[in-house]
Amino acid sequence: MMNIDSIHNGIVLDHIKAGKSMDIYRMLNLDKLDCSVAIIKNAVSHKMGKKDIIKIDSELDVDLDLLGYIDPDISVNIIKDGKLVEKKHLKLPDRVTGILKCKNPRCISSVEQELPQIFKLTNKSARIYRCLYCEAKAE
Repeated sequence: MMNIDSIHNGIVLDHIKAGKSMDIYRMLNLDKLDCSVAIIKNAVSHKMGKKDIIKIDSELDVDLDLLGYIDPDISVNIIKDGKLVEKKHLKLPDRVTGILKCKNPRCISSVEQELPQIFKLTNKSARIYRCLYCEAKAE
């Protein structure tokens, strides 16, 4: 069994699909943080078989919509004074901004660079998002 220090104040991202932690690390720009970040890959999980965990030893405002888009089954545990004070369960966000880019070259968001890239969830079971401006399906 591997021992990873517990964190005093920070966030633990748990129940990440095995192998997805590095994607989340990059998307949340955790490499820019000046604190300890532990990535545990392929941890044994009774529920999932194997899972990844990310421990961030810093209070951080995490983009819950981004995490929910990546994987709505991730749980976000807030740690204060070494104790779990809050457990956030994510959901697939109804709308995502600045995460996806519209592939339609004629879309207003492609032409007008300062317009935010906004996608809305149009099919929850199939996880389909469409551009708010031109209805193009997100890849």
